[in-house]
Amino acid sequence: MRFSIHREQLLNPLQLISGAVEKRQTLPILSNVLLVVDDSKLSLTATDLELELKTEVMLEGDFEPGEITVPARKLLDIVKSFASEELIQLNMGESRLTLKTPSSRFSLSTMPATEFPNVEETASLVNLQLQQTLLKGLIEKTQFAMAQQDVRYYLNGMLFEFDNNQLTTVATDGHRLALSREPAEVDAEDKVSAIIPRKGVMELARLLDHSDELVSIALGSNHIKVTNSDYSFTSKLVDGRFPEYNKVLPRNGDKVVMVDRELIKDSLSRASILCNEKFRGVRFMLSNDQVRLHANNPEQEEAEVEFSVDYQGTDLEIGFNVGYMIDVMNTIKTPQVKMTFIDANSSSLIEEVDGGESLYVVMPMRL
Repeated sequence: MRFSIHREQLLNPLQLISGAVEKRQTLPILSNVLLVVDDSKLSLTATDLELELKTEVMLEGDFEPGEITVPARKLLDIVKSFASEELIQLNMGESRLTLKTPSSRFSLSTMPATEFPNVEETASLVNLQLQQTLLKGLIEKTQFAMAQQDVRYYLNGMLFEFDNNQLTTVATDGHRLALSREPAEVDAEDKVSAIIPRKGVMELARLLDHSDELVSIALGSNHIKVTNSDYSFTSKLVDGRFPEYNKVLPRNGDKVVMVDRELIKDSLSRASILCNEKFRGVRFMLSNDQVRLHANNPEQEEAEVEFSVDYQGTDLEIGFNVGYMIDVMNTIKTPQVKMTFIDANSSSLIEEVDGGESLYVVMPMRL
């Protein structure tokens, strides 16, 4: 295998696929990147057995086809060290890959390409195309509610629900829930759902941008594949049953509060300064056209913050994890927020006002 390539042409794809490189060194081959030269193209592939990222670069000039794997982190650091637009010559010989520029020479150890694993794919059940910005938005509006290392492994990811005319994403850690929907032309006879693991969700969010370019989504029985002109992303799915989220959405709430998003976010941030660091509880005291926040901690320190809201109804006192509330307000982008309460022991529903079909559920705390 032999080819020449400019630094930027190699650096960008290496950075793009680096998120799929296994960092725990469970298998030596998983810390390597697969390089394949064929048909005037260089393809680069990285995987951790759960996630696979692949990208291609067109080659100019002479080349010799071949395939090999080399340590991904070392290769990336070496390419970063070269001067911008420097031409790099890569040549494979006697179990070593040599990288040469006019001023430097590096020799890297290799492992056979035949040992490099592929993420197993099955036939697609669902196919659709969606603008990148819509898919990225669905993830950004819900990802904060995913669980981290929960024993209920099916919560350590995001539910993607494909219906005839919409795509829904849902995430929950058992204490809060985030849901967002976008219209989509889904090629599926029935509703199909899948749980994408947390790492796959975070990596996909990193890859996507807020452009109108279309991405192709293919869902199989054990994987999801997202492709565009720059890369191919494949992730295994979580084999589990996601909670029936429709059953936990609060119904028949009669206490509706309209509030400025920036006002409540700033008020929550101020009250959180003196929250109990372990439980992070803040008390909402709701009365006509006003909310009073109260927080304290074991040192007997207290914080009270008042702000105006649009509310006419009975008084209510209810506690929440202040961090959960701030996360919701940071995610919502509309100037106004609608909050619906039932009573002190029931979850609250938080929605955007004139901003789209996203909603958030936060369970109360006993304070």
